[in-house]
Amino acid sequence: MTLALESIAVPDIHPDAPLVTRKARLSDIEAIHELIGYWAARGLMLVRSRALLAETIRDFHLVLADAHEGRPGGLAGVCGLHMLAPDLAEVRGLAIHPNMQGRGLGRDLVAACEREAREIDLPALFAWTYQQGFFEKCGFTRIDKTNLHPKVWSECQRCAFFENCNEIAMYRELR
Repeated sequence: MTLALESIAVPDIHPDAPLVTRKARLSDIEAIHELIGYWAARGLMLVRSRALLAETIRDFHLVLADAHEGRPGGLAGVCGLHMLAPDLAEVRGLAIHPNMQGRGLGRDLVAACEREAREIDLPALFAWTYQQGFFEKCGFTRIDKTNLHPKVWSECQRCAFFENCNEIAMYRELR
């Protein structure tokens, strides 16, 4: 069964809902899958399977909105820090609920990943993105894809878009 784009939605969250940040739990997989799927269906990021989310659940930081003014709470944002090598991790799966855009949640989530990377003495981060300007505001610089660590390419070979990748490679030194 094929789902029409109009049928892919996320639950309503009040934009003024109180927020809490924490690491992801296995019970968050469905909400993460739904939010990433929402943006992937619009061609703005890559989809992540539930199985992959389960394997990498410890990578993710979440921003959750509490119930507010009669609206249920839910996942306001997600971003992961995925180790690739002793000297590099990927900031991945950054997605912000459409009602929560423009509040700095994306920047906060990338900063949480950066703090975690610094805590373990990681020297550098990179990200694949369609949002170059956002990552530049977070201190990343665009780099040529051919300059990426070989481990990045081993991960990329599993992607359905490997042959026709149009994502932008962004890099950030932490030391």
